[in-house]
Amino acid sequence: MDSTDLIFTLVSCIFFMALVAWVSYIKTRGEVDTQEGYFLAGRGLTAIFIAGSMLLTNLSAEQLIGLNGSAYGFNLSSMGWEVTAAFATICMAFIFLPRYLAGAFTTLPQFLNDRFDDGVRRMSVVLFMVGYGLVTIPSVLYAGSIAVLQLFNVPELVGLSYSSSLFLTISVIGCIGALYAIFGGLKAVAVSDTLNGIGLLIIGVAVPWLGLSALGQGSVSEGLQIITTTDTHKLNAIGGPSDPTPFATLFTGMIFANLFYWCTNQYVIQRTLAAKNLAEGQKGVLFSGFFKVLVPFMMMIPGVIAFHLYGDGLQSIDLAYPKLIKDVLPLWATGFFLAVLLGAVFSSFNSLLNSAATLFCLDVYAPMKKNPVTDAHMLRVAKIASIVIALFSFIVAPLLQFAPDGLWQIIRIFTGFYNIPVIVLVLVGLFTRQVPAVAAKVVIVFHVISYGLLKFVFDDIVDIHFLHLYAILFFIEVGIMLTIGYMKPRPVPWSYTAQNLVDMTPWRFALPCAASLMSAVIGLYLLFSPVGLVGGITNLFWGLITALVLANIAVWWWSSRQTRIPVFIVGAATKSID
Repeated sequence: MDSTDLIFTLVSCIFFMALVAWVSYIKTRGEVDTQEGYFLAGRGLTAIFIAGSMLLTNLSAEQLIGLNGSAYGFNLSSMGWEVTAAFATICMAFIFLPRYLAGAFTTLPQFLNDRFDDGVRRMSVVLFMVGYGLVTIPSVLYAGSIAVLQLFNVPELVGLSYSSSLFLTISVIGCIGALYAIFGGLKAVAVSDTLNGIGLLIIGVAVPWLGLSALGQGSVSEGLQIITTTDTHKLNAIGGPSDPTPFATLFTGMIFANLFYWCTNQYVIQRTLAAKNLAEGQKGVLFSGFFKVLVPFMMMIPGVIAFHLYGDGLQSIDLAYPKLIKDVLPLWATGFFLAVLLGAVFSSFNSLLNSAATLFCLDVYAPMKKNPVTDAHMLRVAKIASIVIALFSFIVAPLLQFAPDGLWQIIRIFTGFYNIPVIVLVLVGLFTRQVPAVAAKVVIVFHVISYGLLKFVFDDIVDIHFLHLYAILFFIEVGIMLTIGYMKPRPVPWSYTAQNLVDMTPWRFALPCAASLMSAVIGLYLLFSPVGLVGGITNLFWGLITALVLANIAVWWWSSRQTRIPVFIVGAATKSID
């Protein structure tokens, strides 16, 4: 890329990014001067912004790089992380969200404080902050930076070594991305996420199309024919024991990992806690589930195409997507792609910063103050906390280049330190009344020590996939909490007080929408399996797909004839609203 091309790319990128920033500013002007406005967007987010923000918060450069790299180096088995998230979004819509909104909680640790005590809240904040600071935020910056490095050959451009160029790119991307979170609050994050989400969908469709065209020597249909008839094992989503995501793990640890992420992870659920009402929250959550079903086509098929184009010739599997982009994307579109890529990075990065600042301010700083803190003072503290967290992530992110198994695996392994204890605490907390706070504290300490020993000290002796390990520890820890609750119950059973600050009427079509979402997940696994494309589509595939379609028609027909909608309320029997 010569200097003229580079200038054109940068100018067009700046134009698109400035457009997103301007719209975000217009939409949030005058609405971030209070704590509720800054941290929860004034509890006024609608389904479009919730879905868009959840999508972009989740789908960032580490998915673009990591998932395509996994498909290039192995197969489609890692799509389980994305596709099976649909089940977790259904659980969020029907089980968790009604309870969160009814209690008007701002953070998950706030709920844990209400259910257990302040000690549990502080311990959960430590888990989140350490996880965000050491794993999640650095991985977002690192993945986006290596994509930029590969696409524009930054080391040669600036005359620095690869490591120095990586640190420079991480710092520049991080500084720009932090501006949204520091000055715009959650609503600016949600608005910019939605706009960048549109761009991501465009790129998500364009790159596979251009890749297939390149593979087919100008013919998309020929390229499609090649990947569906040659080396079809690459299209297999039914992972074996040696694959990154064995199929059996979908029914063990994967369930709990996704429940944590979509139902209890602060930086994801924060936009649902800001929902205008329950119906908008349910729509936003379920719509995001449908986008997750599209991820294999947008973020894994390009990796398969890269395998057919380059074979095993790439130095690292994480270079598959950047290499494909560099080869197939026309020059006039590189600026737009760079804007979308950076937008995806900014989305996850600023969402994480906003949530980390929210946790620090509301669950660490505010409880320490004897007197109420003014809005202006709290917002100032939030901005300082965001800056400190951002600077720390700039130091940690470059270290991820030394991960031997690729970015995707390193993220998933290290999040095991905090995802399972959090989902255990929330589930036991929601569905029991006698379990005391000491049980939660014991489980947190037990998990961190046990997981660390099993995964990093005795890993040669205990040869268990980390996802299976998730499930084993989950059931052990639930058992610990229930046992302690039985032997030493709370003196006074926990009681839940619903505040209902927003309308709690559910969405009329939530149930059939959820049924269609699960049908899409099943259909996708049928497509990318030996029943489907792997080895050639069979008659059984068409029979099963027909059954799924007929089942969906029946569910929607039944739902259209119902006049009463179920409402879920904690501590009360299910009732209905006409």
